[in-house]
Amino acid sequence: MSAGVVVRRGASGGGTSVARIFVPEPAQLRSRVGSRVVSDSHDHYFTAQPASAAERRTLGLRLAGRDVEVEVASGVFSPGRIDLGTQVLLRTVAPLRGIAAGAHVLDLGCGWGPVALTMALDAPDATVWAVDVNERALDLVRRNAERLGLPGVRAVTPDDVPADLAFAALWSNPPIRVGKDALHAMLLRWLPRLAPGADAHLVVQRNLGADSLTSWLAANLPPLAPGASVEKVASAKGFRVLRVSV
Repeated sequence: MSAGVVVRRGASGGGTSVARIFVPEPAQLRSRVGSRVVSDSHDHYFTAQPASAAERRTLGLRLAGRDVEVEVASGVFSPGRIDLGTQVLLRTVAPLRGIAAGAHVLDLGCGWGPVALTMALDAPDATVWAVDVNERALDLVRRNAERLGLPGVRAVTPDDVPADLAFAALWSNPPIRVGKDALHAMLLRWLPRLAPGADAHLVVQRNLGADSLTSWLAANLPPLAPGASVEKVASAKGFRVLRVSV
């Protein structure tokens, strides 16, 4: 999506290995990292410290029903627009306006921040944890949160998230191309940290295994999160949105 394109949502409802976004011991997974790149450089969007020069620009768009301007840059995931999968996610999830003050919510693989910023605009009294391995992406999230007056956003690497936090909501466009092992380890690390009664929403491209991931989660998540359930709640533009409830 280029500058000025609107993302609307209905009422109903991105040094260190990539795997360190999600899993504590990634060395054995490095050979499985996919080849998706950002912009026209040789950096992967999951590069911790992109070597390419940061070509920064301002992007005008609509988030959480508001017209906003954000800063984007090369060397991160989808640097020139909100990617299609994230658009589908944001159109599907219900706003977080019922989240209690002081609650913690999570954007897993945040990139430059469209999901985290939406969460913070929806729930300004919550703490929004925007997690990524890419330091340039995290810097952009911090700058964008300051630009929009959102002090509750915490843009951090995964190991900087306090281990005792439980999340009232988790939204993610996960980096599917890291490989199946890393993806599964990611989900089994973070989804059990949902608070009782909370939901996670994940957007996954259909031809990259959304349906098989649904089945895998249904079989492998309950031992770590008793009572967890998984269902497909939306399908659009070749993407599925999965809801995980605990």
